[in-house]
Amino acid sequence: MTTPPVPPPAPAGHGAGERLPAGELRRRVADHLLTTGSDLTPTQVSRRLGKSSGAVGNALETLVARGEADKVTGTPVRYRANAATPAAAAAREPVPAPARPEPAAAAPVTGPVPRPSGQMYHPRTLSGLPDVEALRRLREAGVAALLYGPPGTGKTSLVEAAFPDLLTVQGDGDTTVADFVGEYTQTPEGRFHFVHGPLVTAMREGRALLIDDATLIPPTVLAVVYPAMDGRRQIIVKANGGETVDAAEGFYTVAGHNPGVHGALLSDALSSRFAAQIEVSTDLDLAAQLHIDPKAIRVARNLATRQAKGDIGWAPQLRELLSFERIAAVLGTPAAAGNLIGIAPEEDREVVASVVKGVFGAAVAPLALGGRI
Repeated sequence: MTTPPVPPPAPAGHGAGERLPAGELRRRVADHLLTTGSDLTPTQVSRRLGKSSGAVGNALETLVARGEADKVTGTPVRYRANAATPAAAAAREPVPAPARPEPAAAAPVTGPVPRPSGQMYHPRTLSGLPDVEALRRLREAGVAALLYGPPGTGKTSLVEAAFPDLLTVQGDGDTTVADFVGEYTQTPEGRFHFVHGPLVTAMREGRALLIDDATLIPPTVLAVVYPAMDGRRQIIVKANGGETVDAAEGFYTVAGHNPGVHGALLSDALSSRFAAQIEVSTDLDLAAQLHIDPKAIRVARNLATRQAKGDIGWAPQLRELLSFERIAAVLGTPAAAGNLIGIAPEEDREVVASVVKGVFGAAVAPLALGGRI
């Protein structure tokens, strides 16, 4: 077969800088295959459409995976239209965003609020309001919030209770851009298709997005969220052919930060995008209402006071106190008290042991296996 002539440059309005909606590049590629009627290389198609050969190559491979084009063997690889290409080239009506759960901001908060797990969250006050209601008002005003405090104080629980439509990205040092925007996934049939991530879903459906442990995420990765949070409210998904995603009404970003965790870095770029920064500490009064052992609460208060003075870096939070109750229920109170010593960081363990033994008795020791039975 003769090689088709090099196509003329793309007409105005179809340049590489043009932002295309989802699937539009694939549709244009299919249309070009159909109208040309020849076997074309990605380079030839990219020159005609004015798009990068990489993006065009991805679009061509997607068409092949969907059965809407054929790949011709040989060097260089070429593609041609088939019977399914006309459907792929047809202009599509915009697909409306799926209906999203309505935020519960209208309901007054007068007591415990259910979380998705079914557990109840007990609201606390924030600027004279129940904390869940305060967060909902910040969302309505478009004010991004950063919750910071030690692990186990209830930051995630608060956000889950405030926003029933919540999506979450769990951050750590290995978090990648794909964890936010999505990536290509192979189907059981061997085809590849792009699966959007929680950031894209939250933007399109106008939902709340929690970036948990945000300060553990590499800054270069976290930067993918910034355009969605500022005045642009738009991101470009480079991995999916330069797909443009605009934030729908209701999209909201909230983040969690554990200042004392190794590797947690609150950069200026991140801090500046969260106008409301809210400290979350353990509510020991709530621990008493939940009928946690008063001695365990006394230990927590003592260690919290020492932590505030800078004598130690760790004190048990509500999460550890709830675990204390569960362990005590199955292994007994001395075992639960000993576990408080065992979970303390090594550099604070001597002080923690002294406080725990002073409250529960000198015989308390960290959990450890004994001799053979």
